[in-house]
Amino acid sequence: MLVNGNWMEDWQPVQAKDEKGGFVRQTSTFRNWVTPDGRPGPTGEGDFAAQSGRYHLYVALICPWASRTLIGRKLKGLEDVISVSVVEPALTKQGWRFGSYPGATADAVNGCTYMHQIYTKADPYISGRATVPVLWDKQKGTIVNNESADILRMLNDGFGTLARHPIDLYPAGKREDIDAFNARIYPVLNNGVYRAGFATTQIAYEEAFNDVFDCLDWVETELEGKQFLFADHPTESDIRLFVTLVRFDVAYHGLFKCNLRRLSDYANLQSFCRRIFDWPGIAETVSFDHIKRGYYSIATLNPTGIVPLGPALDELF
Repeated sequence: MLVNGNWMEDWQPVQAKDEKGGFVRQTSTFRNWVTPDGRPGPTGEGDFAAQSGRYHLYVALICPWASRTLIGRKLKGLEDVISVSVVEPALTKQGWRFGSYPGATADAVNGCTYMHQIYTKADPYISGRATVPVLWDKQKGTIVNNESADILRMLNDGFGTLARHPIDLYPAGKREDIDAFNARIYPVLNNGVYRAGFATTQIAYEEAFNDVFDCLDWVETELEGKQFLFADHPTESDIRLFVTLVRFDVAYHGLFKCNLRRLSDYANLQSFCRRIFDWPGIAETVSFDHIKRGYYSIATLNPTGIVPLGPALDELF
């Protein structure tokens, strides 16, 4: 992580713990918003107006938080408006790295080798982890936002008529339901799998484990008779659910010890995952190779670095 702008190589996935030894996720640092006219968004400062070619997205295909933003970019038809760089899947001693691994890219905007160098370009004295996703402003030479929830929402309406597709990921009549669903699944499922995988005590692990499967059982029931959660198309909530489900059997079931059941044991969840994956453009945002290579490169969880050959990807969903 970065400490006053200096990279500390002794990286640990668990940067903070609660009183039970549970994993606590870092809070995002940059919270500005792109808006159609450059007015301030819900947080941060203004003067980030929507312009084609001005903004750049830094992502990792292993990362569910970053994948939210890739999916939003695809669904809204913003590929020609917002450029993208993809880091390599395996974490190095200096964190995320740009390179030549299949599916990864160089950093064509800033010419950096490591993601932490992007952060110090924005703030030479920053402290914290150099996470993805990051939305970068080429014009100002700074980070707009590094909170995936914010970026996904601004992709929905912040770029106005620059978006080619009219799909609404946050429809007005469903916002209360979407917000409630997002708030419910984040701590117990989206972050719950990490709480299980990075737990440092048995009690913290067991609480997280139970939260994960209680949530999966609940959502399985919620999806009965539905194609999607709140509309006839994917919304924010569907995206947030999908990015965890699509990684479940590949990484969380084994490496994170969330092994009570598999995705394939849930008929509604499995069908839902297939529908999202088959939506035009979504499969392009998923790399099972990056997911496996990335998660199994975490030395604290897998010191040998051996990447499993399974599961059979054609049977996942």
